[in-house]
Amino acid sequence: MSFRSARRALVLCPVLMPVLIALSPAIAETPADKPDTATIMKEATLSYPQTRRLDLVEDHFGVKVLDPYRWLENDVRQDAAVRDWVTAENAVTQDYLKTLPGRDILKKRMATLYDYGRYSTPTKAGGRYFYTFNTGLQNQSPLFVRDGLKGAQRMLLDPNALSKDNATALAEWKPSPDGRYLLYSVQDGGTDWRTLSLIDVASGKALDDRVEWVKFSDLSWDEEGQGFFYSRFAAPAQGAAFQSLNENQQIYYHRVGTPQSQDRLIYQTPDRPKLGHSGEVTDDGKWLVITSASGTDDKQEVTLVALSDGWREAPVVPRTLIKGLNNGWHLIGSRGDTLWFMTDKGAPRLRLVTLDAADPRKAPVEIVPERPDTLAGGSLVGNRIILAYLENAKTIAELVELDGKPVGDVPLPGVGTAAGFGGKSGDSETFFSFSSFTMPSTIYRYDTATGTTEVFAQPDLAFDPENFVTEQIFYPSKDGTKIPMFIIRRKDIATAEKPAPTLLYGYGGFNISMTPGFAPTRLAWLEQGGVLAIANLRGGGEYGKAWHDAGRGANKQNVFDDFIAAGEYLKANGYTGEDQLAIEGRSNGGLLVGAVVNQRPDLFAAALPGVGVMDMLRFDRFTAGRYWVDDYGYPSKKNDFRLLYSYSPYHNVAAGKDYPAIMVTTADTDDRVVPGHSFKYAAALQATDIGTKPHLIRIETRAGHGSGKPTDKVIEEFSDMYAFIAQFTGLEVTDLSK
Repeated sequence: MSFRSARRALVLCPVLMPVLIALSPAIAETPADKPDTATIMKEATLSYPQTRRLDLVEDHFGVKVLDPYRWLENDVRQDAAVRDWVTAENAVTQDYLKTLPGRDILKKRMATLYDYGRYSTPTKAGGRYFYTFNTGLQNQSPLFVRDGLKGAQRMLLDPNALSKDNATALAEWKPSPDGRYLLYSVQDGGTDWRTLSLIDVASGKALDDRVEWVKFSDLSWDEEGQGFFYSRFAAPAQGAAFQSLNENQQIYYHRVGTPQSQDRLIYQTPDRPKLGHSGEVTDDGKWLVITSASGTDDKQEVTLVALSDGWREAPVVPRTLIKGLNNGWHLIGSRGDTLWFMTDKGAPRLRLVTLDAADPRKAPVEIVPERPDTLAGGSLVGNRIILAYLENAKTIAELVELDGKPVGDVPLPGVGTAAGFGGKSGDSETFFSFSSFTMPSTIYRYDTATGTTEVFAQPDLAFDPENFVTEQIFYPSKDGTKIPMFIIRRKDIATAEKPAPTLLYGYGGFNISMTPGFAPTRLAWLEQGGVLAIANLRGGGEYGKAWHDAGRGANKQNVFDDFIAAGEYLKANGYTGEDQLAIEGRSNGGLLVGAVVNQRPDLFAAALPGVGVMDMLRFDRFTAGRYWVDDYGYPSKKNDFRLLYSYSPYHNVAAGKDYPAIMVTTADTDDRVVPGHSFKYAAALQATDIGTKPHLIRIETRAGHGSGKPTDKVIEEFSDMYAFIAQFTGLEVTDLSK
């Protein structure tokens, strides 16, 4: 049973009336010799590609709404005009980025910082240990197996060989319970679609099995390792794979050695097409536990399918365990008919309960009550349960008996984030990773029976973590609410007497918590003397349901106020100067950046909205966007429309204001937040009189929302982004290797 968190894969981790100004269709030329970059790049007017403007006006509850760039929603693969626009925009952006003095330095340093061996947490099956390992700069991480903990490492799958451009990635994977087979999924070009395949572990040979059109799915084997359960959608219409809505998800069972056409339909709800379904087999193989949800809210129904003798041939009769989408239910372990769940029923910060699979009418039995810290995950390993809590956005872990009696703390090496803790009932061995803002993941082996911990794998570093300091402060938002924020910097900079260029990052949505984690790209910014600030905005999951509710729906403005207040705090307390603050956010965080730039363009020197939800009136019409109404509301409802329209980044670009430098980033294969959001927003920025600073868009090809992106593309993207904000915050990028 893997460590269970309260998040689904489909969330966003992962949306004007512009004034038309005279634009030249010509592409800006790169100067032949080195210019005065401080003057030219900050003040020169760029020649953006001319973007066709439609005379499209729609009535929304009596409000006339313009959507002049609707045509940019079309799929770049299907529409030549959109493809030409993307090519022209990328040409302008790349010509501009070539002039940035720090770009190549950052790229080189990021490559050095990425060049360390890194492991995933191992999964044990049948005495074998499965994990990924990247030597450093491999674009994709190969998957390895050991026969026994001390056995020789053997490569099972190298995803770098799956495509010439390394944009085909190994996604989810799971060995059969006996370790005989490895089930793995592949994502191509960053898409959320998955294709499933199998490998015979002993021989390393691929089987002929191939399962397609899998998305937002758990992978769960039956106890005997004869087959597995997965979730899929119907094959989309020709040309609609990256834009059509995802509805009517079904759970199937695939038997090893058979074609997908013979897979058995296990569960569906055609009368409720918006429900998504995920299936997980209990450790003893007795039950298939199906959780169903209609959106991103932590609200599920739970259905059971008994996997008794002969179930593969006999009719499947699902039984309801939890009816109604009222609360969150997350399975963390089982013993026979006793199922352990984390739930927010009667506990906004979650508690641990048991349910009786044999008698669904029995009320939940509380095992571990709610406490002030938020219960973030749990796993039954051996004969005990590991519980992970968030204490002011930092992980603490505890061990309890099956009846909830405390055993003690799980020793963690410091302030940071722990993840993993996969394992099975009856086997006390588990593994977890631990990382912080300035320390990559170290993998630990932990025994729940003895409480002993040992290092399984530790990275070699090209920097000294002791050169950096992390502090956590609490600042007041507009309404007085205290908001946590991590501030990371070099020890020798960013005092009240010496403010420094600062990058402020935020998300604020979908019950997702911003916890400490390592990124080589961010460390390159810190090494240069930049400050990094991570704000734990309302809308996240740091303090349970109330914190989430305070930043969604009618309360979404709280998130923007929290982020603006973070920027004001950093300036008022000497961390950064008047023209030294840049902001970044991705996905729902891209929406955040777009909204706050519209509301307070004076506060920021530069902005990086990535893969953002920018058209808040049409987000629910594409792929997984329909799920997000739980956080945003329904554009089709009058009250929700008025709120969404009031902050939608695309519709609120304000002419006559001096905007910061902006570089929008997206990717052509993003089928989570379709790139049309960013295309339309960038077109609106470029067509509106908002000052002379650059307003660019960088569009990655053969990439998606983020997962599966090759290492070289990550380095290229972030060296571009951070060189861009360095230019407008005054960060002097120097070659530290000299």
